[in-house]
Amino acid sequence: MASYEIVDDGESIIKLLTDEWNFFDGSGLKPASAKELLADVLDDGELVRKSFAPIQYSAGGNLRRWEDLRDEMMHRNRWFLDDPMDMDRIAELLGQLIASSKSFDQSTWYRARLMSSDDPYPLSEMNAPPRHLAGHGRANPAGIPYLYLGSTPTTAVAELRPHTGEKACIAEFELPELKFADLRNPRKLTSPLVGDESEIIRLRADLPLLERLADELTRPVHPRGAPYEYIPTQYLCEFIKSCGFDGVVYRSSVSSDNGINLALFNPEAFEALRVSQVLVERVSVQIGK
Repeated sequence: MASYEIVDDGESIIKLLTDEWNFFDGSGLKPASAKELLADVLDDGELVRKSFAPIQYSAGGNLRRWEDLRDEMMHRNRWFLDDPMDMDRIAELLGQLIASSKSFDQSTWYRARLMSSDDPYPLSEMNAPPRHLAGHGRANPAGIPYLYLGSTPTTAVAELRPHTGEKACIAEFELPELKFADLRNPRKLTSPLVGDESEIIRLRADLPLLERLADELTRPVHPRGAPYEYIPTQYLCEFIKSCGFDGVVYRSSVSSDNGINLALFNPEAFEALRVSQVLVERVSVQIGK
């Protein structure tokens, strides 16, 4: 509530909390019930009936700086940047997005490889590629292998952009307790109930930046543009690694089952447990203008 002010012509506090912080999202509560619940929590039935507007944070601009930085990294400078981000602030924001292996409803994760012949890959070849074979990926630069896992076999295969009729090998991995930066839904993970008034206002101003970083990891990239379009996410993931995270969690942009992906920064710590072979029976295509 500290990041909002009472105005004559504003929005209900329930709508603002839902839109900006995903409060009550998925709860099934109707607005009237949510208002009644909030009134009980605040012990103030009159306050929740008033109209509110967000208090603006004048020192923002982190989203704009990220847009400038990603353009510079892709098209002007790669290593010595003219106007770097406030990475201390990014580290603070990542502290709001911590997830552990226990945060997920599963312990088994999957890696897929398209088969180049009729012979399936042995289990020993289903781990992350060796350094000399590691190409550039969404999270890793070429030569620095990460282990990419999907939450389901379908997600793992879909990330390969297969053709109908192709065969793939799917390996299963069991994960120990790990620390992830969870970029699936930043608004749902951040909380306006932590910190003083100025910090809550500042956090709300940076939510669009967190959503933009999450979108970077999910945005489809054409293979021809991958060598340079992956650079911003590689930069982001290397910074996340430097902050002590074991990996990053992000939404899959191609999975038909709402799957999620993990990129693990230390692939040598994991070994495939089982491998199976599957056939790609159908590939779904959705077009738009």
